[in-house]
Amino acid sequence: MKNLILYMAIVWSLSSVAQDKKAYQIFDKNGKRTSYEKLLKAGEKAEVVLFGEYHDNSIVHWLQLEFTKDLDQKKLLVLGAEMLEADNQKQLDQYLKDEINQKQLDSSARLWKNYKTDYKPLVDFAKEKKINFIATNVPRRYASLVFKKDLVALDSLSALEKSWIAPLPIEFDINLPGYKSMMGMQGGHAGEKMPKAQAIKDATMAYFINKNRKENSIFVHYNGTYHSDNYEGINWYLRKLDSEIKIITIATVEQKDISKLEAEHYNKADFILVIDEDVTKTY
Repeated sequence: MKNLILYMAIVWSLSSVAQDKKAYQIFDKNGKRTSYEKLLKAGEKAEVVLFGEYHDNSIVHWLQLEFTKDLDQKKLLVLGAEMLEADNQKQLDQYLKDEINQKQLDSSARLWKNYKTDYKPLVDFAKEKKINFIATNVPRRYASLVFKKDLVALDSLSALEKSWIAPLPIEFDINLPGYKSMMGMQGGHAGEKMPKAQAIKDATMAYFINKNRKENSIFVHYNGTYHSDNYEGINWYLRKLDSEIKIITIATVEQKDISKLEAEHYNKADFILVIDEDVTKTY
């Protein structure tokens, strides 16, 4: 009888595991399954965490908030995001200090259409905890200017406008794989315009992250995963500013089967967040 009970317990256990549905799984850069706890511990030892996301993925936004809350229990934080542009820092600071309300922030800053669902919780957490939140991205009009007229077009900007961009001249390496692959876009006619427009964003985000770092604290930055994948983009520019900086990168990918990391994503980041491709999109 005891053997029968044990057998039934094992069968029930295996059945439960088979039916257990997970929305995400975390892997290390070598494709080995790891845990949220290990990710959090690695974050504690970093000076900068680049949390790469898919902008419309509900799970990654939830995990960004949970990670930030948990890390805040361990270390002092500074937060920053691609989704807020440097020339809107004044309005963001006013909101964080309760000098303006959400409606006034909406009308004075260029907030993304999914701000309310995906980024407002992070900003409001910073507000509640009195954590600095940095608008790190270049104003999009200047990225557009680079795309149309190349990096040299930035030289004609005013001193105030240049204060919202990484110091000129912007170093650009077309041989970086991420930028090189962009040249094949638009039917092969993109040339260097598209990667240079990307580079001005990466360089500016790196500049404002580095500028606003605090001693004995961690700067957690939220950005599209392509801005830090493969240790390029923001990561590359940060290391140009400080070769000894301790950075942890998190990449996001979507797969049909989250039980195993697909080989193409190996070495994409220190930690790869694999999310079920059926997860609800926020827009």
